[in-house]
Amino acid sequence: MYRISNSIDILTGSSLTTSQSSIIPIQDLRFLPKLQRPIMSHLLRRTGIRRWLFNAVVPPKSNSFRRPLCDLSPENLEASWNSMEGLMRSPANYAPLTPISFLERAARVYGDRTSVVDGGRTFTWEETLKRCLKLASALSQLGICRGDLVATFGPNTAAMVELHFAAPMAGAVLCTLNSRHDSIMIAALLQHSEAKLIFVDHELLPVAWGAFDLLIKNNTELPILVLIQEHDDLAEHEHEYEYEDLLSRGDGGFAVRRPRTEWDPISVNYTSGTTSRPKGVVYNHRGAYLNALATTFLHGMPSTPVYLWTVPMFHCNGWCLIWGLAAIGGTNICLRTVSPKNIFDAILRHKVSHMGGAPTVLNKIINSGNDEKTPLPHTVDIMTGGSPPPPSILERIEKLGFRVSHLYGLTETYGPGTYCVWKPEWDLLPREERYRLKARQGVEHFALEKVDVRDSVTMESVPADGETVGEIMFRGNTVMSGYLKDMKATEAVFAGGWFRSGDLAVKHPDGYIEIKDRLKDIVISGGENISTVEVETVLYRHPAVLEAAVVARPDDHWGQTPCAFVKLKDGVEVTSRELIDFCRDHLPHYMAPKTVVFQELPKTSTGKIQKFILREKAQAMGSLS
Repeated sequence: MYRISNSIDILTGSSLTTSQSSIIPIQDLRFLPKLQRPIMSHLLRRTGIRRWLFNAVVPPKSNSFRRPLCDLSPENLEASWNSMEGLMRSPANYAPLTPISFLERAARVYGDRTSVVDGGRTFTWEETLKRCLKLASALSQLGICRGDLVATFGPNTAAMVELHFAAPMAGAVLCTLNSRHDSIMIAALLQHSEAKLIFVDHELLPVAWGAFDLLIKNNTELPILVLIQEHDDLAEHEHEYEYEDLLSRGDGGFAVRRPRTEWDPISVNYTSGTTSRPKGVVYNHRGAYLNALATTFLHGMPSTPVYLWTVPMFHCNGWCLIWGLAAIGGTNICLRTVSPKNIFDAILRHKVSHMGGAPTVLNKIINSGNDEKTPLPHTVDIMTGGSPPPPSILERIEKLGFRVSHLYGLTETYGPGTYCVWKPEWDLLPREERYRLKARQGVEHFALEKVDVRDSVTMESVPADGETVGEIMFRGNTVMSGYLKDMKATEAVFAGGWFRSGDLAVKHPDGYIEIKDRLKDIVISGGENISTVEVETVLYRHPAVLEAAVVARPDDHWGQTPCAFVKLKDGVEVTSRELIDFCRDHLPHYMAPKTVVFQELPKTSTGKIQKFILREKAQAMGSLS
């Protein structure tokens, strides 16, 4: 016979009080429910608990030593996977994630399917793997070692696809340079990155030689130059190294130099320079692997899609889709020159299923002439991002037969970080409401831990009311490793444990985020914050406006006033007064532009308007009042 305290109530669910503690034969513990009986059996095997339950009513003192259930010390966290007996990490169950594996699998699974179409040349996935292995081998023969940086300078071609795999297969870090940069910028980036080798497309060779001249003047060691010739005209050349020549010297049995850890860098992407001098954003193998899969998912790609390359491959490694298409056996349709006619011709010739582009690319398609447009034989999925798309552009592009999905991200987030997940019930909404919802930046994709809108100072999450403005912040595996050679900038942008995007947004009650402006673009007039995005959205609704950008102009009375830079459609005329009045009819009067300037808008190669140039121009104009 044993005395049982009311502590057993926790396990039995009985309502005995302390005064009701009973004398119960141990065999009568059979009254315990079946699910609780194993718990009691386990407890009774523990000497300390058995003594507590049956020999005393008072539990042990609180200061008695007990081993903590979870030891969170750093050294134990590092080896926490080994906390259970019988486990081990070996090549059988662990390999660092890397996009290289996508190409190897594509050659096995989709070996005879078309991987790349570049002008008159076509390759299969089996051929692409062999060519990448030979190119990786050739790089190693040139002295490229693990961690060396290999640069590229060219448009969307088969060589660019191959280098995205061959460079990391050789253990190198790929650096794709903007093909619209001039010699001065290319020289600066080569010097900053310390590239050991650069692949240059024949069309850009004069720019590269100009950059080399500047490097020589600065006593900077020159990288090895490999010329990429037009494949239809492989003429004699004066250069020591030529792409196809170099590739032919490689060994198809080359042993791939796989990353030692997932944190190993795979590429350096310089920012587009919309606000300042480009910074070198470092991607790692893990992030590239995850974002490649995430981007194919949010693009709604099935197995073996046909993708038209209108997004520059040098921009965020083509939004990581060069790697992603290999994962699903897709076909890369290379487009050297992006124009509406080339886009429609390629769609018809190759039965393109998917493509992408900034809102300016969509705008170019919409406003192209009838001689450039061709009715689409099937729906083409087009993914847009890079800047907030005006709802009017989304509506008009879909009327041409395109189905638009909207994403948002930065170079620092491997390209796409969020997308506007479409809900079926929204199809029943009025037309204007549907496109207003689609223009929002949405929610994070599955490879990110979290995207939130937070107060930049307190780091508190803003209310989901659609009105309170905060800064968009990212956290997760598809955020960059850091800025190359710039720890101060890296620490600043990661302050508080989040990546600070610099984009201002609101969070709606459904959790979807919507950009209002860049921190640097907000106009503060008479103490009121004016969202330039809202003003631009109204300007795009005017039938005469082709492109528009709004920045702050200094004002001695108001502090700042909105200044609109506008490009009109061909053959259309409108006065600045008419545009100002149009905005006043659709916005609070203080938000309407006080100045309108008609001109071409400066853009990056990805179609983003370079507002820092326009801000400088507005600043030079001086006060309006």
